[in-house]
Amino acid sequence: MAAKIIDGKSLAENFKEDIKREVRELKERHKVVPLLTAIQVGENPASAVYVKSQRKSCEEVGIDYQLQKLPEATSEGELLKFIEKLNKDDRVNGIILEMPLPPQINARRMQMAITPKKDVEGMSPSNMGMLVYGSPKLAPCTALAAMELLKSTGVDIKGKEVTVVGHSEIVGKPITLLLLSSVLESATPTVCHIATRDLASHTRNAEILIVAVGKAGLIKGDMIKEGAIIIDVGINRVPILDEKGEPLLDTEGKPRMKTVGDVVFEEAIEKASYITPVPGGVGPLTVVMLLRNTLTACKWQMEKKG
Repeated sequence: MAAKIIDGKSLAENFKEDIKREVRELKERHKVVPLLTAIQVGENPASAVYVKSQRKSCEEVGIDYQLQKLPEATSEGELLKFIEKLNKDDRVNGIILEMPLPPQINARRMQMAITPKKDVEGMSPSNMGMLVYGSPKLAPCTALAAMELLKSTGVDIKGKEVTVVGHSEIVGKPITLLLLSSVLESATPTVCHIATRDLASHTRNAEILIVAVGKAGLIKGDMIKEGAIIIDVGINRVPILDEKGEPLLDTEGKPRMKTVGDVVFEEAIEKASYITPVPGGVGPLTVVMLLRNTLTACKWQMEKKG
């Protein structure tokens, strides 16, 4: 029996409605509208796409959005001063650094400079530290999205064997901490990474499998436990192949591309109980978690003022 598809788009729309209602209540009761400020250093096509998506999503729920563009030649010191200016600006509730940054700038150092209460990406040491304590205010958006998709299945994670493939700061590590956030209701996570010697032995044991590596076809059907829940975070662009395994070409002679995850979907869907599609799974919800974090940050700042 084929797995049930976890519809990230539908779930994202539900969250948007909740956020829209809360933003409207903030405006009516406190005359406050959350403001998300994005910082873009230089020009980058991929970054431009994200900015457009962020602006559109903010408009849909009533959150104000502004983009601050800085020159490609901006130094690390200049960017630090700009971030500090936004940190002190009471009108700004959330700050997001658009990636990639130019090579002369250390991205991690810049993210650490954002004050925790405006860190809507959940990447500051303080917010990461609260994850360890099991009481995060703001957490990384992709990890939050993956957890919400998992919750939407209605399956109790208490004691469940979970294998997390990938140990990045934005997904693997924070989602492992989120899985351990309850004293009595936590899952039992195993984290795999590039140094793991026998990946398949861990994935075959997983009742819940969360994959966030960025390598198409990494997880094949024979690596999946029967009835497992699969959350595929990977986003990869690969050529579309014909029946002979040759790339299909467009009118300009270039390979036609498609977006796939880290899991071989066609094989996994025959073994899993639930599975997220790529695209349409984690991606749509990640943007919405940014909106939710902005709303949370706004409320946090209002508490501090009170």
